[in-house]
Amino acid sequence: MSQKNSNSAVAFLFENSVFLIAGAIVALVWANMDPATYKHLIKFEFQNLLYDKDVAHGHGDHAHDDHAHDDHAGGDADHAAEGTDHADATGDSDADHADTDTDHAASGADHAEAGADHADHGSDAVKAEGHSPKEHHGHPLDIQWFVNDVLMALFFAIAGKEVWEALLPGGALSNPKKAATPLFATLGGVLGPVLVYLTGVFATGHWDDLAKGWAIPCATDIAFSYLVARLIFGATHPAIAFLLLLAIADDAIGLVILAVAYRDAEASMSQYLWLLLTVGAVGIGYMLRYLRVQNFWFYLLIPGVLSWLSFYYAGIHPALGLVPIIPTMPHAHTDLGLFSRMELKRPDTLNQFEHWWKNPVEIILGLFGLVNAGVVFSAAGAGTVWVLVGLLLGKPMGIVFFTWVGDKVFKLEMPKGMNYRHVVAIGLVASIGFTVALFVSTVAFKVDGSADPVATQAIQDSVKMGALGSFFGAVLAFIGAKLMGIKPLLGEDEPTDDNEVEAAH
Repeated sequence: MSQKNSNSAVAFLFENSVFLIAGAIVALVWANMDPATYKHLIKFEFQNLLYDKDVAHGHGDHAHDDHAHDDHAGGDADHAAEGTDHADATGDSDADHADTDTDHAASGADHAEAGADHADHGSDAVKAEGHSPKEHHGHPLDIQWFVNDVLMALFFAIAGKEVWEALLPGGALSNPKKAATPLFATLGGVLGPVLVYLTGVFATGHWDDLAKGWAIPCATDIAFSYLVARLIFGATHPAIAFLLLLAIADDAIGLVILAVAYRDAEASMSQYLWLLLTVGAVGIGYMLRYLRVQNFWFYLLIPGVLSWLSFYYAGIHPALGLVPIIPTMPHAHTDLGLFSRMELKRPDTLNQFEHWWKNPVEIILGLFGLVNAGVVFSAAGAGTVWVLVGLLLGKPMGIVFFTWVGDKVFKLEMPKGMNYRHVVAIGLVASIGFTVALFVSTVAFKVDGSADPVATQAIQDSVKMGALGSFFGAVLAFIGAKLMGIKPLLGEDEPTDDNEVEAAH
């Protein structure tokens, strides 16, 4: 294989979310073939490497204490047995002595039970006080936690970067008149799935179990939706710009939902004081910018880490922790559009941050798929059904209906070159929730700390199946486009930078 072909193959892997797909497939196969080892992998706690010896030593001391209690009880019991034998041998005259020894043995046994109860109580107390070396802030420090809470912060940072740049001059959200119709469609793309999902779970009697998952079908996976849309419409069709604007706005709404609707329910008001650290982190970021610091590592490792910690301790999902520092990085004054290759050539700090992390984040998404997509097929249930119905039916219906309302009621303009056939196809493409839907599933139904971890895990697996099944939205989109006679624009399968910029706007 030539160097050029090798580079093209590697580029294909990174540009088409192959790592995420591969991770999800491996997880599904593994979890269904050998669920025990899969669970052992994702729940492996890093601190086992540090604390095993100490814990073993502690358990040894505890076992020694229990052994002492057992010996003491055993000795008393033996003494009682000897007393009983002595009573039998010497007759009634010594029966009282045997009874006394038997009472003493019972006392010793009670003492042993009391010691065991005390030990159990001590163990429970340690757990209640949160002194377990394998947990921190209510979460086990395992591989799944590390991927979801730490590494995924980089994914959401890049998503936040796209939202921020879309607000800059030339960005998709910078011109309210131009963005009005797609933004209105976005509102339908959020409310439609929520309405369908909640109506379904209420009508089928699953409200108590599934209502918390209302935000799962709101998600749109930008990367996969963009890939499918390019195949259906062609790279420069105005429907691409419409979809990307919708997806960016959907991401922005999703970030708000994650931060507000799924914050830690047990967080006290005093915990929110940690958000003052977020303010301080943003201040440090702007100070670095004022001092003309151009290296993104300073922003990531100083205000970024502080912001992440503030979210973590405030009870807001820490995967969003890097988003507040994104606007503080030096950036260009205009936006060239989502997925524009020209953006990668810009030397500003924010684009250099994305350029450096773009490929590592694809690998992170592969790990995310690996540690979250491993659900057994038997987990399919009501949650699966209503997440799928919300995404595959509620989202397209919401997008089409709100576009129609914006057009007919508020007299908003439809982008030139588009009609309602394209809007229907966009709704079907946007129904691919996958990555973000999978992420929200883990946040909405947290297993760690739940009152019934087994039941919560079953519900989480059920809604995850729905998130994974949203890939079927791509099939529906292709079928729908075919039936409606939509054909891709020809001759521009590999657009130039100028065409891609135009398409993104």
